[in-house]
Amino acid sequence: MAHMNIGDAAAAAGVTPKMIRHYESLGMIPGVQRTEAGYRMYSPREVAMLRFIRQARGLGFPVKQVETLLALWRDEGRASREVKEIAEQQLAELEERQREIDEMRAMLSDLVSMCRGDDDPHCAILETLASPGDAAAAGHDARKNLKKVRAGSTAPARQACHVVTPEDAPHAGLAAWTRGLGR
Repeated sequence: MAHMNIGDAAAAAGVTPKMIRHYESLGMIPGVQRTEAGYRMYSPREVAMLRFIRQARGLGFPVKQVETLLALWRDEGRASREVKEIAEQQLAELEERQREIDEMRAMLSDLVSMCRGDDDPHCAILETLASPGDAAAAGHDARKNLKKVRAGSTAPARQACHVVTPEDAPHAGLAAWTRGLGR
């Protein structure tokens, strides 16, 4: 395979020419050959490096870890243990982010279920976000109360899930003020 210009290298590696320039500016791709006219020319090895970077970034590896993985890839005397440790660290970080996303999704789902979504200006979502308490804790409490309601529990649990109105909201003044904005 002969050397390729930046457009052909980008297509072969599955990245954009802009990303190639970015990776070069970060020093992830060593200085490439240039023609007399100054055009970049990429070897098959550099295209493989670009593909490596794209795939590592696709797995969420931060740039610093990609640089470390590239160095290990180039080092034929590497210990696979080092590579596995980096991958395990990334996996743990992805799992933690997934837990956080799952919590946010559950909380938002609860908030959405608490809102009537009608022409009434009162909105449990906005009132919960404006409340002095932690919205995540409010979402957790709402989830518990909704489970009780769905299970057919007592009236107090049903009352705990009602849509908040300005009269019983901790920020009745804020709710009244926001109602005035729509006029």
